[in-house]
Amino acid sequence: MTRIRATLVAVTAAAAALLAPLVAAPAANAHGWITSPESRQGFCAAGQTSFDCGEITYEPQSVEAPKGSLKCSGGNASFAILDDSSKPWPRTTTGTTVTFQWKLTAAHSTASWEYFLDGTLYRTFNGNNTQPAANIAHTIEGLPTGDHTILARWNIADTANAFYSCVDLHVVAGGTDPGTGGTPTSPGTPTTPTTPTNPGTCSAPAWSSSAVYLGGDLASYDGQVWRANWWTQGQAPSATQWGPWTAVGTC
Repeated sequence: MTRIRATLVAVTAAAAALLAPLVAAPAANAHGWITSPESRQGFCAAGQTSFDCGEITYEPQSVEAPKGSLKCSGGNASFAILDDSSKPWPRTTTGTTVTFQWKLTAAHSTASWEYFLDGTLYRTFNGNNTQPAANIAHTIEGLPTGDHTILARWNIADTANAFYSCVDLHVVAGGTDPGTGGTPTSPGTPTTPTTPTNPGTCSAPAWSSSAVYLGGDLASYDGQVWRANWWTQGQAPSATQWGPWTAVGTC
């Protein structure tokens, strides 16, 4: 009898050990990404890039990281490929008005939606700490013509994290809005637009030879604003092909 009791205890303990990770693992509360105009992770998931995107190919909805980052990956090392602006990311041609269509696989209470134009905050939509529609969309007007990268940051209300999605655009005068007609922000929902800032305005700190810059960081140098493509230190910004810096505007 003692041996049987010991065997049952051992089996019970083993079962508990197997179930513990399942119980302890936190369930993701929210996931989502921009599907129109297609985002970087969307192109990866669709196999429409000329290079290997790695892990993001299988989970475009999971670019989650602490709030406050200006990186396409949000600083999530698993998806660092999204920060590499030296890659030939597909670029969508649009007009100066663009509707950004999200696909949410799990909606969650939202603090705000922020849209950055080439690293500068351009427009904020208030989430009112409520759950958004699964196909929420935001329309932004007055985008400047030229090639731009829009970073969208979905700030969750009751966690320290946000979801990130970058969209590469070629904006032309008279172009069309590729929006797919999702549920737009309610006209009664307060929004907090910011004064559109010319991406060339030297609001970025001056480049320093001793500073360490990570991909997505901005610095002003020689009358221009530059964005770091990857980790760099001591290499002055220049337009050298395949270099660590990309010019995003003049001061």
